[in-house]
Amino acid sequence: MAHAAKGGSVIPGELRAENVGVVVAGRALVHDVSLHVPPGQVAALAGPNGAGKSTLLRTLYRAQRPTSGRVLVDGEDVWRIGARRLAQRLAAVMQETPGEFDLTVYDVVAMGRSPYKRAFQGDDADDRQIIMGALEALDVTVLAHASFDRLSGGEKQRVLIARALAQRTGTIVLDEPTNHLDLRHQLDALRLVRDLGVTAVIALHDLNLAATFCDRIHVMANGRVVVDGPPAQVLTPAVLAEVYHVDAEVTRHPSTGIPQISVIPDPGRRTLP
Repeated sequence: MAHAAKGGSVIPGELRAENVGVVVAGRALVHDVSLHVPPGQVAALAGPNGAGKSTLLRTLYRAQRPTSGRVLVDGEDVWRIGARRLAQRLAAVMQETPGEFDLTVYDVVAMGRSPYKRAFQGDDADDRQIIMGALEALDVTVLAHASFDRLSGGEKQRVLIARALAQRTGTIVLDEPTNHLDLRHQLDALRLVRDLGVTAVIALHDLNLAATFCDRIHVMANGRVVVDGPPAQVLTPAVLAEVYHVDAEVTRHPSTGIPQISVIPDPGRRTLP
Protein backbone atom coordinates (compact mmCIF):
# COMPACT_ATOMS: atom_id res chain seq x y z
CA MET A 1 0.00 0.00 0.00
CA ALA A 2 1.42 3.37 -1.03
CA HIS A 3 2.48 5.74 1.68
CA ALA A 4 5.08 8.40 2.46
CA ALA A 5 7.36 7.48 5.30
CA LYS A 6 8.41 10.43 7.45
CA GLY A 7 11.96 10.51 6.25
CA GLY A 8 12.06 7.65 3.78
CA SER A 9 11.33 7.24 0.13
CA VAL A 10 7.88 7.87 -1.35
CA ILE A 11 6.00 4.98 -2.95
CA PRO A 12 3.73 6.04 -5.84
CA GLY A 13 0.03 5.63 -5.18
CA GLU A 14 -2.91 4.52 -7.27
CA LEU A 15 -5.91 6.74 -7.98
CA ARG A 16 -9.33 5.76 -9.34
CA ALA A 17 -12.59 7.55 -9.98
CA GLU A 18 -15.49 5.16 -10.45
CA ASN A 19 -18.65 6.52 -12.11
CA VAL A 20 -18.28 9.88 -10.37
CA GLY A 21 -21.12 12.35 -10.75
CA VAL A 22 -21.47 15.77 -9.12
CA VAL A 23 -24.69 17.78 -8.90
CA VAL A 24 -24.55 21.25 -7.30
CA ALA A 25 -27.68 23.38 -6.79
CA GLY A 26 -29.59 21.12 -9.15
CA ARG A 27 -27.00 21.42 -11.91
CA ALA A 28 -24.99 18.39 -13.04
CA LEU A 29 -21.34 19.45 -13.29
CA VAL A 30 -19.76 16.00 -13.70
CA HIS A 31 -21.47 13.02 -15.35
CA ASP A 32 -20.47 9.41 -14.67
CA VAL A 33 -16.70 9.89 -14.98
CA SER A 34 -14.34 6.97 -14.50
CA LEU A 35 -10.57 7.13 -14.71
CA HIS A 36 -7.63 5.11 -13.48
CA VAL A 37 -4.13 6.47 -12.87
CA PRO A 38 -1.71 3.60 -12.18
CA PRO A 39 1.22 4.03 -9.80
CA GLY A 40 3.87 6.39 -11.13
CA GLN A 41 1.85 7.71 -14.08
CA VAL A 42 1.14 11.38 -14.74
CA ALA A 43 -2.31 12.07 -16.18
CA ALA A 44 -3.67 15.34 -17.54
CA LEU A 45 -7.23 16.60 -17.36
CA ALA A 46 -7.85 18.87 -20.34
CA GLY A 47 -10.86 20.57 -21.83
CA PRO A 48 -12.43 23.99 -22.33
CA ASN A 49 -13.57 26.27 -19.52
CA GLY A 50 -16.61 24.84 -17.77
CA ALA A 51 -15.81 21.26 -18.83
CA GLY A 52 -15.82 20.04 -15.22
CA LYS A 53 -12.08 19.61 -14.68
CA SER A 54 -11.82 21.53 -11.41
CA THR A 55 -14.99 19.97 -10.02
CA LEU A 56 -13.71 16.48 -10.79
CA LEU A 57 -10.34 17.30 -9.23
CA ARG A 58 -12.09 18.53 -6.08
CA THR A 59 -13.68 15.09 -5.70
CA LEU A 60 -10.24 13.47 -5.96
CA TYR A 61 -8.82 15.31 -2.95
CA ARG A 62 -12.08 15.23 -0.97
CA ALA A 63 -12.99 18.90 -1.25
CA GLN A 64 -16.22 17.97 -3.05
CA ARG A 65 -18.27 14.92 -2.18
CA PRO A 66 -19.52 13.08 -5.29
CA THR A 67 -23.28 12.84 -5.69
CA SER A 68 -22.72 9.40 -7.17
CA GLY A 69 -19.76 7.06 -7.59
CA ARG A 70 -16.60 7.04 -5.50
CA VAL A 71 -12.90 7.97 -5.50
CA LEU A 72 -10.28 5.47 -4.39
CA VAL A 73 -6.71 6.14 -3.28
CA ASP A 74 -4.66 2.96 -2.98
CA GLY A 75 -7.91 0.98 -3.14
CA GLU A 76 -9.65 2.86 -0.30
CA ASP A 77 -12.58 5.24 -0.61
CA VAL A 78 -11.26 8.72 0.25
CA TRP A 79 -14.39 9.40 2.32
CA ARG A 80 -13.66 6.36 4.51
CA ILE A 81 -10.07 7.42 5.30
CA GLY A 82 -9.25 9.74 8.18
CA ALA A 83 -8.16 13.22 7.14
CA ARG A 84 -4.65 12.82 8.54
CA ARG A 85 -4.09 9.43 6.92
CA LEU A 86 -5.39 10.71 3.59
CA ALA A 87 -3.01 13.69 3.82
CA GLN A 88 -0.14 11.23 4.16
CA ARG A 89 -1.15 9.66 0.84
CA LEU A 90 -2.49 12.51 -1.27
CA ALA A 91 -1.44 16.16 -1.64
CA ALA A 92 -3.33 18.85 -3.54
CA VAL A 93 -2.28 22.10 -5.19
CA MET A 94 -5.42 24.14 -5.76
CA GLN A 95 -6.03 27.17 -7.97
CA GLU A 96 -7.30 29.27 -5.10
CA THR A 97 -4.61 30.29 -2.63
CA PRO A 98 -5.34 30.45 1.10
CA GLY A 99 -6.83 33.63 2.50
CA GLU A 100 -4.68 36.30 4.03
CA PHE A 101 -2.61 35.11 6.93
CA ASP A 102 0.65 36.25 8.43
CA LEU A 103 2.95 33.34 7.62
CA THR A 104 6.36 33.24 6.05
CA VAL A 105 7.07 31.15 2.98
CA TYR A 106 8.96 28.68 5.18
CA ASP A 107 5.90 28.36 7.45
CA VAL A 108 3.59 27.67 4.49
CA VAL A 109 5.87 24.96 3.10
CA ALA A 110 6.31 23.52 6.60
CA MET A 111 2.53 22.97 6.70
CA GLY A 112 3.19 20.05 4.36
CA ARG A 113 4.77 18.20 7.28
CA SER A 114 1.66 18.53 9.50
CA PRO A 115 0.18 15.09 8.67
CA TYR A 116 3.20 13.46 10.30
CA LYS A 117 3.09 15.38 13.60
CA ARG A 118 1.19 15.51 16.83
CA ALA A 119 -0.49 18.79 17.72
CA PHE A 120 2.03 21.59 18.36
CA GLN A 121 4.97 19.30 17.62
CA GLY A 122 7.91 21.22 16.15
CA ASP A 123 10.06 20.43 13.13
CA ASP A 124 12.88 17.95 13.62
CA ALA A 125 16.02 17.64 11.50
CA ASP A 126 14.29 15.42 8.90
CA ASP A 127 11.44 17.91 8.57
CA ARG A 128 13.80 20.83 8.10
CA GLN A 129 15.77 18.95 5.46
CA ILE A 130 12.58 18.10 3.54
CA ILE A 131 11.27 21.67 3.79
CA MET A 132 14.53 23.21 2.60
CA GLY A 133 14.72 20.68 -0.22
CA ALA A 134 11.22 21.62 -1.36
CA LEU A 135 12.05 25.34 -1.24
CA GLU A 136 15.16 24.72 -3.32
CA ALA A 137 13.34 22.50 -5.83
CA LEU A 138 10.83 25.29 -6.57
CA ASP A 139 13.48 28.03 -6.62
CA VAL A 140 11.99 29.90 -3.64
CA THR A 141 14.73 29.45 -1.03
CA VAL A 142 15.54 33.15 -1.19
CA LEU A 143 11.93 33.88 -0.20
CA ALA A 144 11.95 31.60 2.86
CA HIS A 145 11.53 34.47 5.36
CA ALA A 146 9.26 36.62 3.17
CA SER A 147 5.58 37.08 3.97
CA PHE A 148 3.47 34.74 1.83
CA ASP A 149 0.75 37.39 1.44
CA ARG A 150 3.17 39.80 -0.23
CA LEU A 151 4.30 37.45 -2.98
CA SER A 152 3.31 37.68 -6.61
CA GLY A 153 0.81 35.18 -8.00
CA GLY A 154 3.58 33.15 -9.60
CA GLU A 155 5.66 33.09 -6.42
CA LYS A 156 2.66 31.96 -4.38
CA GLN A 157 1.99 29.17 -6.84
CA ARG A 158 5.56 27.88 -6.56
CA VAL A 159 5.35 27.99 -2.76
CA LEU A 160 2.12 25.96 -2.78
CA ILE A 161 3.73 23.36 -5.03
CA ALA A 162 6.68 23.27 -2.63
CA ARG A 163 4.24 22.66 0.24
CA ALA A 164 2.78 19.67 -1.64
CA LEU A 165 6.30 18.42 -2.32
CA ALA A 166 7.15 18.66 1.39
CA GLN A 167 4.07 16.55 2.14
CA ARG A 168 5.88 13.58 0.58
CA THR A 169 2.78 11.73 -0.63
CA GLY A 170 2.55 9.01 -3.26
CA THR A 171 -0.19 10.88 -5.15
CA ILE A 172 -0.49 14.56 -6.05
CA VAL A 173 -3.46 16.38 -7.60
CA LEU A 174 -2.75 19.76 -9.18
CA ASP A 175 -5.31 22.22 -10.54
CA GLU A 176 -3.72 24.45 -13.19
CA PRO A 177 -0.31 24.53 -11.45
CA THR A 178 1.25 26.57 -14.26
CA ASN A 179 -1.16 29.50 -13.78
CA HIS A 180 0.76 32.73 -13.16
CA LEU A 181 4.11 31.05 -13.88
CA ASP A 182 6.51 32.29 -16.53
CA LEU A 183 7.68 29.89 -19.21
CA ARG A 184 10.80 28.73 -17.36
CA HIS A 185 8.94 28.02 -14.13
CA GLN A 186 6.10 26.27 -15.99
CA LEU A 187 8.62 23.83 -17.40
CA ASP A 188 10.47 23.50 -14.08
CA ALA A 189 7.28 22.77 -12.11
CA LEU A 190 5.98 20.12 -14.50
CA ARG A 191 9.40 18.54 -14.94
CA LEU A 192 9.67 18.32 -11.15
CA VAL A 193 6.31 16.54 -10.87
CA ARG A 194 7.32 14.21 -13.68
CA ASP A 195 10.68 13.41 -12.11
CA LEU A 196 9.28 12.72 -8.62
CA GLY A 197 8.07 9.33 -9.79
CA VAL A 198 4.78 9.76 -7.93
CA THR A 199 1.27 9.39 -9.30
CA ALA A 200 -0.16 12.74 -10.44
CA VAL A 201 -3.31 14.17 -11.96
CA ILE A 202 -2.86 17.65 -13.42
CA ALA A 203 -5.54 19.94 -14.86
CA LEU A 204 -3.91 21.82 -17.73
CA HIS A 205 -5.13 24.23 -20.37
CA ASP A 206 -1.86 24.12 -22.32
CA LEU A 207 -2.13 20.97 -24.42
CA ASN A 208 1.48 21.18 -25.58
CA LEU A 209 2.62 21.03 -21.94
CA ALA A 210 0.23 18.14 -21.33
CA ALA A 211 1.67 16.27 -24.31
CA THR A 212 5.22 16.89 -23.11
CA PHE A 213 4.89 15.87 -19.46
CA CYS A 214 1.90 13.51 -19.19
CA ASP A 215 1.55 9.81 -19.95
CA ARG A 216 -2.15 10.08 -20.64
CA ILE A 217 -4.64 12.86 -21.36
CA HIS A 218 -8.31 12.77 -20.35
CA VAL A 219 -10.21 15.34 -22.40
CA MET A 220 -13.41 16.60 -20.79
CA ALA A 221 -16.37 18.46 -22.24
CA ASN A 222 -19.74 19.21 -20.65
CA GLY A 223 -18.82 17.27 -17.51
CA ARG A 224 -17.84 14.08 -19.31
CA VAL A 225 -14.59 12.49 -20.45
CA VAL A 226 -15.03 12.38 -24.21
CA VAL A 227 -11.67 10.79 -25.06
CA ASP A 228 -8.62 9.58 -23.18
CA GLY A 229 -5.36 7.93 -24.05
CA PRO A 230 -1.70 8.70 -24.80
CA PRO A 231 -1.09 12.23 -26.14
CA ALA A 232 -0.42 11.06 -29.71
CA GLN A 233 -3.75 9.24 -29.75
CA VAL A 234 -5.83 11.99 -28.14
CA LEU A 235 -4.41 15.17 -29.66
CA THR A 236 -5.79 15.03 -33.17
CA PRO A 237 -7.29 17.78 -35.35
CA ALA A 238 -10.65 16.00 -35.16
CA VAL A 239 -10.69 15.96 -31.35
CA LEU A 240 -9.57 19.59 -31.14
CA ALA A 241 -12.30 20.62 -33.59
CA GLU A 242 -14.96 18.66 -31.69
CA VAL A 243 -14.03 19.74 -28.16
CA TYR A 244 -12.44 23.18 -28.59
CA HIS A 245 -14.09 24.22 -31.87
CA VAL A 246 -10.78 25.28 -33.40
CA ASP A 247 -8.93 24.43 -36.58
CA ALA A 248 -5.49 23.14 -35.62
CA GLU A 249 -2.52 21.29 -37.03
CA VAL A 250 -0.80 18.57 -35.01
CA THR A 251 2.81 17.82 -35.89
CA ARG A 252 5.63 15.88 -34.25
CA HIS A 253 8.37 17.88 -32.59
CA PRO A 254 11.50 17.35 -34.70
CA SER A 255 13.69 16.56 -31.67
CA THR A 256 11.35 14.76 -29.26
CA GLY A 257 8.62 13.35 -31.51
CA ILE A 258 6.03 14.70 -29.04
CA PRO A 259 2.78 15.98 -30.60
CA GLN A 260 2.72 19.77 -30.92
CA ILE A 261 -0.43 21.76 -31.61
CA SER A 262 -0.59 24.88 -33.74
CA VAL A 263 -3.98 26.61 -33.84
CA ILE A 264 -4.92 28.21 -37.15
CA PRO A 265 -6.64 31.47 -36.14
CA ASP A 266 -8.14 32.13 -39.57
CA PRO A 267 -8.58 28.89 -41.57
CA GLY A 268 -9.57 30.87 -44.64
CA ARG A 269 -6.08 32.34 -44.78
CA ARG A 270 -4.21 29.07 -44.40
CA THR A 271 -0.90 29.25 -46.27
CA LEU A 272 -0.72 26.57 -48.93
CA PRO A 273 2.53 24.70 -49.65
